[in-house]
Amino acid sequence: MCPFSPFTAHLPGRDVTFNRPVIMGILNSTPDSFFDGGKYVTPDAVLQRARQLLADGADIIDLGVVSSRPGAELLAPEEEAARLAPLVSMLRAHLPEAIISVDTCFSLPAAKAVEAGADIINDISGGQFDDNMFPTVARLGVPYILMHTCGTPNEMQQHTQYADIVEDLKSYFSDKIAALQQLGVRDIWIDPGFCFAKTVEQNHQLLHRLDELVAAFPQFPLLTALSNKSMIIKIIGKEAADSELGTLALNSVALEKGSSLLRVHSPHPSRLAIELLNHTF
Repeated sequence: MCPFSPFTAHLPGRDVTFNRPVIMGILNSTPDSFFDGGKYVTPDAVLQRARQLLADGADIIDLGVVSSRPGAELLAPEEEAARLAPLVSMLRAHLPEAIISVDTCFSLPAAKAVEAGADIINDISGGQFDDNMFPTVARLGVPYILMHTCGTPNEMQQHTQYADIVEDLKSYFSDKIAALQQLGVRDIWIDPGFCFAKTVEQNHQLLHRLDELVAAFPQFPLLTALSNKSMIIKIIGKEAADSELGTLALNSVALEKGSSLLRVHSPHPSRLAIELLNHTF
């Protein structure tokens, strides 16, 4: 049985308790995301994909309109908000019970998205790109996913120097969590940021020692985002089927190490893995 502690998400207007590991389905409405760029750029395609993610076992839809792949350029916050908020509003109208996360690192699109019906803010920058992000999260009162990275996407692979990657991440999360809690943020989920400012070797070392992060922050659910990333592709190749199998294999390791949430492009395989790992033979 994989180690898992139930947790409650305090969402706008409702509380949701998760009694098993959570699947977050990725919905990239961008022309240039590394895995599925250009597939879901119209409102109809976004809605259809959201419905498919839920049918395949996603508990949360994670919507983004800006690519964060290595080398990507971020949008201006105003442009991002103009793209993101209408899609959130559309999803909320058609899928009123769905849990919607928004993948953004700026406070303006975060606020506009929550006003439009989003439930969770997923920030790849950990508040580093916008000084108003933490106060905005506190004001909005929604769960916040705090990720580790160094530098912006177009330069992050220049920042891969760590004394000890796990100890450095512990220090990072301790400081950020303290700042968020001082502002009154109560729902904080942590994401070690696989493939963000990390080499392939560092990513695998981090996965191997993921249980150390879980043990260091037991009250903060840990999210693992490994789906089809370079730490898989650079080892087994770019074939889509192989990448999905690699994702499943590493997600199974993450679950056994204590991950509470998995962020994936294809929810169904990870949902099956959760069911199998939680079954007592």
